[in-house]
Amino acid sequence: MEQRGIRRIELAAAMGVSPACVTKWAKGTAMPSADKLPRLAAVLGCTIDELYDREPPGHSEAS
Repeated sequence: MEQRGIRRIELAAAMGVSPACVTKWAKGTAMPSADKLPRLAAVLGCTIDELYDREPPGHSEAS
């Protein structure tokens, strides 16, 4: 969110959830449901793997 310059209230509106829900996601006290992940990634302009700060399967820096 911060890297993309998106405020929590904007993300909440785009996702159809409350700002409090987005705050919980940001703090790690709650996680978005699996059905929200594609939309969340699209809004943030990243992959679902990047949401979890990991490399996609089959991707390695050695290749």
